[in-house]
Amino acid sequence: MPSSSPPAIKVENLVKTYGEVEAVRGVSFTVARGEVFGFLGPNGAGKSTTINMLCTLARPSSGTARVSGFDVSRERDDVRRHIGLVFQDQTLDGYLTAAQNLRLHAELYGIDPGVVPARMRQMLEMVDLWDRRDQTVATFSGGMRRRLEIARGLLHSPRVLFLDEPTIGLDPQTRSSIWRYIRALQETEGTTIFMTTHYMDEAEFCDRIAIMDRGEIVVLDTPAELKASVGADRVVLGTADDDAALRALRDRFGIEATVAEGAVTFHVESGEAFVPRLFAELNVPITSVAVSRPTLDDVFMRYTGSTIRDAESGGGSDLNRATMRVLSGARR
Repeated sequence: MPSSSPPAIKVENLVKTYGEVEAVRGVSFTVARGEVFGFLGPNGAGKSTTINMLCTLARPSSGTARVSGFDVSRERDDVRRHIGLVFQDQTLDGYLTAAQNLRLHAELYGIDPGVVPARMRQMLEMVDLWDRRDQTVATFSGGMRRRLEIARGLLHSPRVLFLDEPTIGLDPQTRSSIWRYIRALQETEGTTIFMTTHYMDEAEFCDRIAIMDRGEIVVLDTPAELKASVGADRVVLGTADDDAALRALRDRFGIEATVAEGAVTFHVESGEAFVPRLFAELNVPITSVAVSRPTLDDVFMRYTGSTIRDAESGGGSDLNRATMRVLSGARR
């Protein structure tokens, strides 16, 4: 987009407190129009709270945020009219057909009935569900339901689409298909995508990524630049005594290693060349060793001190059916 275009999202010193707990601590960032922006963070990092404020589901304690040019505190209805949401938990009505689910959404958002048939066909064809439009959602697979939810979220032509863990629980092939649809809608609709994900390979599809920890954004950049910032190879050791290995790495090599996911992990330049020295000088039995180039997992570990694990299940998303009812109240 031209540099003169206003951002799709602009956040300045955004703060959210709950009593004495400061969930979000003065975050600031912008998201360009048409960008795919990823939001990553461990549980309790403030990621969901930030998104809730951007979607007008929670009021900021201080600071400002604008979505599609509208203030999230003073122009809440305008924000809601210009965003779409794909929830982590399913919010489709399984007793209705795909077409009926979309028609219901169109009524809730006050879309001109004259444009609904063409728009509905356009969205269903984009996600390869036009031929299944008259079948009940209860007969759909998980991947088909997720595609239908994406089509529903786009039906009212939002400027910004929020995707809350859009592929969680789906198999890798279906996840790849979902991403093809996301990229297609970005190209055809010019929609800005703001997403959360626990899948680091999925984050590679984002134009930029913000990592949150303890209520703050600790790093924000493109995937390539984030990986370049790590610089060194990742070495993962299986040992007979992890504590002894940590001490030996520190004392003999000056390396501060950590134990992550049951293995001794550290970063070093030219990892493959360093491995022979480990076997010769560590003096701790090594049961396995793996060397890899920097990944987004390494970036996450470097900036937060821990690895991120897939959230396959849990208490559910903050974006739920009640949320949809709130948003649908903002009609033209």
